[in-house]
Amino acid sequence: MEGEGGCKLTRIEKSFGDTRILSGIDLEAKKGSFAVLVGPSGCGKSTLLRILAGLEEPTAGSITIDGRDVTKLPPRDRDIAMVFQSYALYPHLTVRDNLAFGLRLRKTPEAEIAVRIGKASTMLGLDPLLARYPKQLSGGQRQRVAMGRAIVRRAKLFLYDEPLSNLDAALRADVRVQIRELHDQLGATSLYVTHDQVEAMTLADTLWILNAGHVEQAGAPLDVFAKPASTFVAKFLGSPPMNLLPGAAIHGSTVRGPGVTLDLDSARYPRAADGAAVTIGVRPHELALDKNTSAEGARVQAKVRFVERLGPESFVHATVGDAKLIARLGAEEAEARTLSAGEIVSFTARIDHVHLFDAGTGRALDLP
Repeated sequence: MEGEGGCKLTRIEKSFGDTRILSGIDLEAKKGSFAVLVGPSGCGKSTLLRILAGLEEPTAGSITIDGRDVTKLPPRDRDIAMVFQSYALYPHLTVRDNLAFGLRLRKTPEAEIAVRIGKASTMLGLDPLLARYPKQLSGGQRQRVAMGRAIVRRAKLFLYDEPLSNLDAALRADVRVQIRELHDQLGATSLYVTHDQVEAMTLADTLWILNAGHVEQAGAPLDVFAKPASTFVAKFLGSPPMNLLPGAAIHGSTVRGPGVTLDLDSARYPRAADGAAVTIGVRPHELALDKNTSAEGARVQAKVRFVERLGPESFVHATVGDAKLIARLGAEEAEARTLSAGEIVSFTARIDHVHLFDAGTGRALDLP
């Protein structure tokens, strides 16, 4: 990565006293890419971003930005711009002066400041707001000002620390699109931290899923979604999350568990011993009501708890043994409209839509 631009974190560790927060993180974001760190609260993603920004020192490891080792450099010398969750605007300054503040600290000529503010303001639709103060702005407008302040820096690396958390759902969707469009226009490298999987899936070129201080899986968003490396990733990505049915075991070319049977074919026979305990995973939208059209794949017998009927689709909440299951059925599954609590129903799923995980480690089983 060195000499190629972008940013690289190598074997980053962070401890506070005896508490380890990060355990040997390796991360690369290519120049011009949009990388997203996603994970539950407390997994270490914000700490990692603060280390990259120079706001925290790593206990061990190194940091490279645009081919330059910045591990020991203060934030002002790292050529980064950061957008915070809290906006971090100066309440006594107008929008124009908030945008200019950092540039004036760096002794940028006023003529250059005016040019940069003009471009950023036009890009973000801030022209009518330049004379206003932060208290006169909506949440979405404040966030656009915060992004504008980062844009005028013309930094090598843009860091976003959960910037949409304070916005309502509709506004988050709008600003999310703006952030991605800005990234594409500016051509800078972006690293974005969030706990929101929708933001992660829609924004990222590359996705890193953090869990308890380590990288659980990394890759293109759709690849990670399609081939989760563990039950943690399978449950974390997806709304509703992947169904995980425990208590199954491999018996020759069949996997059986309470209420579920899975016929394996030679192309997907897992590298696991006969009798091995496994967890079967299948996403809600991959389940269909059993119409006895095929004997292959997975067959699941479940007891209906209740049905959410949402117009074009229905969510069937059910139980399989002691496990909970959700099936997301489209409008073509007309029978979903007539299901009722307590009813026993059968679902099927294609073999190539079913995942197997080691019951002990939670890791995905290797398939030939």
